[in-house]
Amino acid sequence: MKNKVVYCLVSVLWYLLSLLPFWVHYLFSDFVYLVIYRLIGYRVKVVRGNLTSSFPEKSEAEIREIERKFYHRLCDYFVEAVKMRTMTEGQMRRHLVFKGTEVVNECVSSGQSCAVYLGHFFNWEWVTSLPLWVSDKAHCGQLYHALENEAFDKLFLRLRERWGAECIPLVDILRKTIEYKRKQQPTVIGYLGDQVPHWNNIHHWCWFLNHDTPVMTGTERIAVKNRQAIFFLEISQRKRGYYEAEFRLITRKPETLKEYEATDIYHQMLEASIRRQPELWLWSHNRWKRTREEFNERFEVVGGKVVPRDGKE
Repeated sequence: MKNKVVYCLVSVLWYLLSLLPFWVHYLFSDFVYLVIYRLIGYRVKVVRGNLTSSFPEKSEAEIREIERKFYHRLCDYFVEAVKMRTMTEGQMRRHLVFKGTEVVNECVSSGQSCAVYLGHFFNWEWVTSLPLWVSDKAHCGQLYHALENEAFDKLFLRLRERWGAECIPLVDILRKTIEYKRKQQPTVIGYLGDQVPHWNNIHHWCWFLNHDTPVMTGTERIAVKNRQAIFFLEISQRKRGYYEAEFRLITRKPETLKEYEATDIYHQMLEASIRRQPELWLWSHNRWKRTREEFNERFEVVGGKVVPRDGKE
């Protein structure tokens, strides 16, 4: 009962706030920036540490400039998520333009599904408007991690599925892709591939942003198993509140690549994007909290599975 009340209150407030014009949202974003960055210093140590270790060639002044821009974009992310609640189709099309969809539609027309890598690049929430841009023969979706707060989880599910893209829980993704393949339903599913894998899911490391980085490999395995085309979705910002998302084909035959090759290519492409517009990536998450040294000390790979050494974690 309590969760229902919280959901209703937040939902109504979210809806009313979303009706405000963009300029009001961005004015509020500028105020929040002063609070969380200048006053509170929200996760500044993490952000600055990530930037400094990722760009050792940059001066302190350059790092601080990227840092300031990042916090502006982070605050914009939140108000843009609120605004998305009542944005019209026309507004959504103007504020996020997809490019390269003709290649995606070509795959879909031939009956081939597509796995789309993207990163936590602002504003990834708006990418859920993809059904407005691709063939209606495609079933669009995105991998979904449930939020701890039930009310906000329900709100974000509603928000992310507003344009017709299905939110698919991580535990269901393999079953869902196999099910759609059996039904001969082409899919276009987005995977945020720059997250930190759990210890027992670390099967591959790559050199990413000057770090030895454990990476997610599930997307590649799903694409190979289902013979899906693999794309990288490169997001860039034209000006405040206006973005472009371009599909860049990695391969239509993932089974012909070496193991983890597609994963490595994705991280190379993502790093190139980050270096072009570093302020657009989510620097506030502790991306490199797991190290190879700790992994080798605590775990081993037996029969292709990661298990604790001596049966202890």
